[in-house]
Amino acid sequence: MIEVNIPGFGDLQLFHLVLDYNGTLALDGTRLPGVAEALAALSRDLQIHVVTADTYGLAASQLAGLPVKLTILPAGAQADAKRDFVTALGAASVAAIGNGRNDRKMLDAAAIGIALIQKEGGAAVAAANADILSFDILDALALLGNPKRLVATLRS
Repeated sequence: MIEVNIPGFGDLQLFHLVLDYNGTLALDGTRLPGVAEALAALSRDLQIHVVTADTYGLAASQLAGLPVKLTILPAGAQADAKRDFVTALGAASVAAIGNGRNDRKMLDAAAIGIALIQKEGGAAVAAANADILSFDILDALALLGNPKRLVATLRS
């Protein structure tokens, strides 16, 4: 669990991290360098879930052996499915990271939503529904590893 008090934002107790795969943890289906190590480190404090449409069909092989629970979604209503996944975990205990239009509702529902704009790009509506924007998955994951960075970014 990660506990953090963010003045003007709230007291958070995060138990879960929900991540998109393509455009977030991977580029063109291949896991980005450094992601495995960062997820391993965060898994000491958070239960990590990857929820994806798996555009390239590589998520299972690329995440094999990592401390994550993988959920592959069917083609339809993915934004709703991702939001419902976060809600079922208890949205107040979830941090979520994603870049796509289908991530917008989970970013909005989560206690902390982080939208990424990496090489695949980032949907404007995902950014509009997030609490934080980041340009690198390792930087985004480091925010959770060092909660004072969350305070510095989100306090009011």
